[in-house]
Amino acid sequence: MWKFVGILALAALVVAGTILTTVAQGDDLATTRKKADQGDASAQVAIGVAYATGQGVPQDHAQAIVWFRKAAGQGSADAQYNLGVAYAKGQGVPRDYAQAIVWFRKAADQGYAAAQYNLGVSYAAGQDYVQAVVWWRKAADQGYAAAQYNLGAVYDTGQGVPQDHAQAIVWFRKAADQGSADAQSNLGSMYLTGQGVPQDPAQALVWFRKAADQGVAAAQFNLGLAHANGQGVPQDDTQAAIWYRKAADQGHAAAQYNLGVLYAAGQGVPQDYVEAHKWLHLAASRATGEDEKKFAAARDVVAKAMTREQIAEAQKRATAWQAASERRQPK
Repeated sequence: MWKFVGILALAALVVAGTILTTVAQGDDLATTRKKADQGDASAQVAIGVAYATGQGVPQDHAQAIVWFRKAAGQGSADAQYNLGVAYAKGQGVPRDYAQAIVWFRKAADQGYAAAQYNLGVSYAAGQDYVQAVVWWRKAADQGYAAAQYNLGAVYDTGQGVPQDHAQAIVWFRKAADQGSADAQSNLGSMYLTGQGVPQDPAQALVWFRKAADQGVAAAQFNLGLAHANGQGVPQDDTQAAIWYRKAADQGHAAAQYNLGVLYAAGQGVPQDYVEAHKWLHLAASRATGEDEKKFAAARDVVAKAMTREQIAEAQKRATAWQAASERRQPK
């Protein structure tokens, strides 16, 4: 079977979403608009958000920018942050990462955690991890989970800081305790291997299960392996197959391979060469290098025990799975 998946990398280098500042309690949109026209910065932000989201007015990103800019000119960190997001995403203005950074920095300098996080992301995208760490630490110290996760990741790899698995554990745990699924998965991996903590397969499974229940494919795969190998739990091929399938359905190539192997052997699932071929073929199509060769070789071994009709059916199922998977991808 396949080896355990290790530490997940930095959080995706994308900016956080627009802050949804609400209309002041007791105020309707007309009252808020009147306050905005009179120069109330918080009302101007609220009107900008209304236009950005289509709340009470037709959605109009260009108008949102007008109001965010008015409030930002008065020093509103909410508005400065939202302008940064707008420039980063090209909403209401041409996409302009340089301008996004200008506005994120203005908000970050006021202690705005989401802006500090995004400024760190910007530095990391430019391979300046030392500065990325500076800004992530500011956000992490305010409890911003994504920044805590990224600090854990850089301490694990030694990017921008000396490598320190114990510090990685500290920051992953802070993020995990706030529900960060990737941090939970990484804690599982570290407990499993004894990096930064005493090796503890039972604790690894606790964290893998938390992450798996949130849909992290790597954690689902690792739970499958744990059940297959009897690590921290009684050996159970049926449970292994259940968790492999969850990860395989998300396109995890190693899980698809292991699920195919179980179908070929009839372990934990009824023996089914068609399903085995399907999953092994999908695994090979998603893998690269030596993994691709290994997965394809296993598929070809199974094919020798199949009829032409069975192979055609397996290929049909693989094609259908791939088409369904593409439809599920966000546009």
